[in-house]
Amino acid sequence: MTAVEEKGPTFGMRHMQTLLLFLNIVVVYISRLNIGVAVVAMTNAETTNPDFPEFDWSEKQISYILSSFYWGYVFTQFPGGALSKRFGAKITMGLATFFSAILSAVTPVSVTWGGWKAFCVIRGLQGLFQGMLFPCIHEHLAKWSPLQERNRLGALSHTGIECGTVLALGITGLIAGGPMGWPGISYVSAALCFAWCLLWFVFAANNATESRFIKEAEKSYIESSLEHADDFHKKKIPIPWKAIWLSVPFNALLLARCAEGWGLATLQAQIPSYLNGVLDMEIKSNALFSALPFLAMWVMSYVYLISADILQRRKILTLSAIRKTMNSFAFWIPAVGLVAIGFLDSDSKTWAIILMTLSVGVNSGATIGSSLNSIDLSPNHAGILMGIVNTIANFMPLFSPLVVGVIVTDSSNRTQWQIVFAISAVVFFVGNLVYIIWGTAVSQPWDAEDYLMPKDAESSSKENDNTQSASGYTNKAVEIADNSEDGVKEN
Repeated sequence: MTAVEEKGPTFGMRHMQTLLLFLNIVVVYISRLNIGVAVVAMTNAETTNPDFPEFDWSEKQISYILSSFYWGYVFTQFPGGALSKRFGAKITMGLATFFSAILSAVTPVSVTWGGWKAFCVIRGLQGLFQGMLFPCIHEHLAKWSPLQERNRLGALSHTGIECGTVLALGITGLIAGGPMGWPGISYVSAALCFAWCLLWFVFAANNATESRFIKEAEKSYIESSLEHADDFHKKKIPIPWKAIWLSVPFNALLLARCAEGWGLATLQAQIPSYLNGVLDMEIKSNALFSALPFLAMWVMSYVYLISADILQRRKILTLSAIRKTMNSFAFWIPAVGLVAIGFLDSDSKTWAIILMTLSVGVNSGATIGSSLNSIDLSPNHAGILMGIVNTIANFMPLFSPLVVGVIVTDSSNRTQWQIVFAISAVVFFVGNLVYIIWGTAVSQPWDAEDYLMPKDAESSSKENDNTQSASGYTNKAVEIADNSEDGVKEN
């Protein structure tokens, strides 16, 4: 009972921050992914509500509209991390979501006035704003998540990805077919984002110290768990760019996240095309089949969450071992699934659906496995690391379809698709193998506040501060590294 009381209430402000992050991901994913249904409703009004204008857009113009969001999205990942570090996640996330909501609200009028080109501009601007969010989310988690709860709170917030995807697939069609028609898709998306902004500006705080609603017990628990809390809240720590780029664990993480981006793009975008071309299964037109993989991801994310929580609380595995184990399941099982799907024929359609759903569902373990690893490596620079990783990794879904286009010249040719799946399986396998060998969940030396301290200042500091270690960073930083392994040292 004493331990429970020292952590604060059962639902404390750290849980409120997690809920707010979850809801943010949900609402922005709805506004991001509603485009697929919206374009169908706008170009074929008879399938939804014929009382609203219909547009005669070519397939090429539609492809521009569908991809325009990511034109902006890939360019603001890094600036998002830098802005969050400079001004705090509260203002950066709040404004990014607010302006994204405004763009959703003006979409119907803009498209009616400017056609598909205006639609592309609107979507590109939305991508610019929403690209800043995930680096902010990681920065915020680093400041609010006690070490023992990092997996739990981080994974819970990220389940908003699957929830938002499922809701986007489920409700946008209903809205388009209702009295609001296709404009209602944008209006509802905007309303959800505005509602989130209201909650965020009332309840969010950059850290436990700044929160108006937090209990003293919970604040003490969070601040004492984050040994480097003073670094977070009081000091502007220089960013060790050279050390980051030369860091082996960071580059292992970067390669793993790029492999995830490539492999997941194949799982989600190419398998339905293969099933349609080779097995004559029209997955995309079936709402249940379209949502099934994401429902599996949503369910499996909680399976991973509970498993990781048990392993960490009972100290069965170190945090590094938990990350690598979960990531291995998330990468290597889908790698096998991709190869297996390539050998199925038209008599095995049920098995194709099962393998597709299983592969996508199991891949949700990558959140705990590697996505949250940027916080482990550097709590002080988590947003910066996430910005770098997401910037580079988000180019993978743009490149992989180009590779598929070169290899697959006949969508009904099984051999060509087998080559595509084999490439993705190898990417999954190698990416995780590198992560297993060189990845870690130990806080890195360059995360320490005095890592870039000039030598003369360092010498002076040693005379006045007995906490300085001989290796050039504080004993506190070493303590953090030890704590991140739950007291279990790696060989």
